[in-house]
Amino acid sequence: MKTNTSDYNITISLDAPAGSVLKDVWQYRHLFYFLAWRDILVRYKQTLAGVAWGVIKPLSTMVVFTLVFGKLADLPSGQAPYGVMVLAALLPWQFFTNILSNTGNSLVSNASLVSKVYFPRVIIPMATVVVALADFLIAFALLAGMMLVYGVWPGMTILLLPGFMAIAILTSLGTGLFVAALNVKYRDFMHLTPFILQFGLYMSPVGYSSSIVPEGWRFIYSLNPMVGVIDGFRWVLLGEIALVYWPGVFMSVVLSMMIFIFGLKFFIRNERDFADVI
Repeated sequence: MKTNTSDYNITISLDAPAGSVLKDVWQYRHLFYFLAWRDILVRYKQTLAGVAWGVIKPLSTMVVFTLVFGKLADLPSGQAPYGVMVLAALLPWQFFTNILSNTGNSLVSNASLVSKVYFPRVIIPMATVVVALADFLIAFALLAGMMLVYGVWPGMTILLLPGFMAIAILTSLGTGLFVAALNVKYRDFMHLTPFILQFGLYMSPVGYSSSIVPEGWRFIYSLNPMVGVIDGFRWVLLGEIALVYWPGVFMSVVLSMMIFIFGLKFFIRNERDFADVI
């Protein structure tokens, strides 16, 4: 389906397949680099603590969870120190939440850019992944330091870490594209997203091990795609200390691809209205 947009004097494909959209993104890759670099500068340069925020947030959350779940509730952590187990789960969870939050608000935050010039709008939310990746690398350095202190060494399974990161990216980006498109028309989602993420934090095995979930409920519990991602992160980083629930991982792979495809198609379908509504 084609439509002529007089404001930009350009023909835009509204029902373009995902492959052609990604091809358009590649053609506008310089804009992608610019937006990603701009977001990184805004994230770190205009703050007092700078990159320290990438350490403060996961460190403070780890301390609270360790005290509440590890000390007061006395939940098991296997052979791993409780703080290391929690931090290994916080990395993928905060990576997921950063992408989802920033992606969901990206179009509204760049309203002036969206309404003035034409380019593949999907570039804006996709650029937020780079900022989340920067936060992840900073927090990963903190985890590596803690693992060194406690003498916890990853095995060859760490080579699978990019695969679990890819699952997290697909899940968060797909959900974020869906929320970003809705957020243009219904600004309520800007306030609803933090509430959902707060609820999801306790429904995901971040502050505790998923092994405490009864065996009969493990598969249903794994319908949350981040369960398999978090279990996978603990497995690749802590080795045999944290056993992975493979049906949950397979479920996460399938769900992440479905979520990304659905979110991308929903975004593309509604893209033609962004400039007028925003």
